[in-house]
Amino acid sequence: MTKPITPMKPALTKITCPCGRLDAQKKPLAFADCCGRYLDDFAGTPAPDAQTLMRSRYSAFVLERADYLLATWHASTRPAALNFSPGAKWLGLQVRSQRLLVPPEYAEVEFVARCREAGRAL
Repeated sequence: MTKPITPMKPALTKITCPCGRLDAQKKPLAFADCCGRYLDDFAGTPAPDAQTLMRSRYSAFVLERADYLLATWHASTRPAALNFSPGAKWLGLQVRSQRLLVPPEYAEVEFVARCREAGRAL
């Protein structure tokens, strides 16, 4: 049985995207204009590239969207369920590099995702 998609709450349409992506004027993108479209319609609107997928998965961790994370996790390493730490505070995402691999449908993204739980960096 598949779990129903959790639609975006109206309040989330106005927030800055947790992934930190900037527009052409170097201003943070709104969640609805960035990762929100993938989290709300991942069956119909998959992330178009590796960096966008990685950013959307970071946003899903911040927003505790297990449905999206499990749906976008490779079956060979996907856990049966996810448990989010209630005290975790996500501090930011930094994309360091990205590169296409061969075959071209593969890519690599190097990033740092910062999180704090109970006063400790994870």
